Amino acid sequence: MDNIIYHVVQPDYWQQFSEKQAYTPPTFVEEGFIHCCTEAQINYVLTTYFVGTKALLLLKIDSTLLNAELKIEPANGQHFPHIYGAINKNAIIAVQKIEQ
Repeated sequence: MDNIIYHVVQPDYWQQFSEKQAYTPPTFVEEGFIHCCTEAQINYVLTTYFVGTKALLLLKIDSTLLNAELKIEPANGQHFPHIYGAINKNAIIAVQKIEQ
């Protein structure tokens, strides 16, 4: 697997972490991990979980720089990267806007 993985986040939520050293999504406490995807899975994630959401951001993450544990786990007939901890900001190598 490529070392680059992705996480989709809404801009308003991402803004809360602008001054922080690490990021966690709103579902982290409940689920215990952060949902990510590979480049090939981005369209699947967007069309399955973010239908009707206009403005989104795509975090490009270098998994070799993560402080937290990364596991590749089965879900919905595929294998997705899950991060078991916060994403340290230095592992996020790019943030791009997605317009749907």
